[in-house]
Amino acid sequence: MRKIFLVLLFLVLGLNAQEVYANFFVEALRDSALAFNAGGIVKKVHVDISQNVKKGDILVELANDDTKALLEIAKADAANAEVVFKYAKRDYERQEKIKHLIDEAKFDLYALAYEKAKTALEHAKANLNYREALYKKTILYAPYDGVIYEKNVEVGDVVTEMSPKTILKIQSQNERKLVLEFDQKYWQTVKAGQTFKYKIDGDEKVHTSVITKVYPHVNQQSRKLGAEAEAKGFVVKLFGDGVIDAKK
Repeated sequence: MRKIFLVLLFLVLGLNAQEVYANFFVEALRDSALAFNAGGIVKKVHVDISQNVKKGDILVELANDDTKALLEIAKADAANAEVVFKYAKRDYERQEKIKHLIDEAKFDLYALAYEKAKTALEHAKANLNYREALYKKTILYAPYDGVIYEKNVEVGDVVTEMSPKTILKIQSQNERKLVLEFDQKYWQTVKAGQTFKYKIDGDEKVHTSVITKVYPHVNQQSRKLGAEAEAKGFVVKLFGDGVIDAKK
């Protein structure tokens, strides 16, 4: 029955014996399981299943009033250190111009104040970066444009840093990849850049794509070799088959 189907497929697509039969399933080009890298209680959930999001959108927030307050303090400390450094530097540069006219010990006091102000500013900036990092860990952001397809979180849930769990799954909105399987005997024949003509199961339309990569290993169970081709718009996990133009 399979041989009859392949012959019919070759006839429909206008193919010849130099082409390699392959079946495939559709996967999202990008697919991520998202989790917090911090512990706390979930305060807000901004998304739901099937919702489209943009890169950088806030998806979920933990209760973070304390972390936010410490961040604001760090911002104020950094701003204050910036002012102190500005005037300490100005005093130092002014005294440096008349260094030969004043007592060396007095000049050293200005130099010391300048160095201490510079060190204090570096410390304040480092603390600000640290507090910003802690604050950002309480917010889950979209890593890229995509659609939420699984949600395992509600307001009030407790998440732990020691044992993080997947709370959302996101996949690219329209970008897809076809994950192909074909006979291992064609391991020297199929290459990236070759054309793949195929049909989605249940649809008679013939589509064309290009092989983007060939996997460097054979599946031990099926004795099949794998490859990928890019596509757009298909529902993830659809199945189909087609032929690779291996003449090149």
